[in-house]
Amino acid sequence: MKTLLITGASTGFGRALAKKALNRGHQVALAVRNPESVAELTAQYPGKAVAIQFDLTKAADAERVVKETLEQFGQLDVLINNAGYGLLAALEESSDELLARNLETNFTGPFRLIRAVLPVMRAQKQGRVISLSAIAAYANHPGFAVYAGAKAALDAACDAAAQETAPFGIKFTQVIPGPYRTDFIGRSLDHAPRIPDYEATVGKFGAYLAKVEGKQPGDPNAASSLILDLLDEEKPPFRLVIGQYATTTFAKKLAASEAELTAWKERGLATDFPPGT
Repeated sequence: MKTLLITGASTGFGRALAKKALNRGHQVALAVRNPESVAELTAQYPGKAVAIQFDLTKAADAERVVKETLEQFGQLDVLINNAGYGLLAALEESSDELLARNLETNFTGPFRLIRAVLPVMRAQKQGRVISLSAIAAYANHPGFAVYAGAKAALDAACDAAAQETAPFGIKFTQVIPGPYRTDFIGRSLDHAPRIPDYEATVGKFGAYLAKVEGKQPGDPNAASSLILDLLDEEKPPFRLVIGQYATTTFAKKLAASEAELTAWKERGLATDFPPGT
């Protein structure tokens, strides 16, 4: 039995992960804005599921939610950074307010929470940090400049942290989904006022998202089972790509990046000083 702290556990991936973790016998701290939203889970799993009021955008909440999890369960083995939301906006359409709010939710908040759990995991010489990313962080789309930028920033931060904390038995995984049948496109996608010139790019992508809403191929329950299976893996992947769309898109991006590297390799290498100088 492990103790998991899951953010955004009231809906979507977070709720699916929480239910499956509880069914597997784990203890779960449900970090949510409104504890009433998970009252069904806490009632169904007394002593195993505990709701903790938590707001990613409040700096003090990171230390507090870790402290309360330890007070409730006496241990903390796994952090699942799930809470977040999207922003559909061209870079030029992204105001400072929209930028700050999205970065706070998708990068700064999760960053603070990881920082808060690391002393606990370092002291116990084991721990898992799993973050829900997005395929857009690795192969982006028009309109996701801010959202995917924030996810990519967390990926880079976790890449470094994974190397820093490996000697302490702490393992990181970035889960990279494409379109899954959650409420991301509806409730969890913010919009900026559209500049007409971007209708052919951002507008087109927005129309695609609206078209697939409710028909996304990804099954969050199946994905949640796979994510929880990682807890039993001695060597979990740092990046776990899930679903057909993300897998195909990621592979195309790798191939395009390799081709571009090869095409410019000789000219790039020529910018070093000659060997021995």
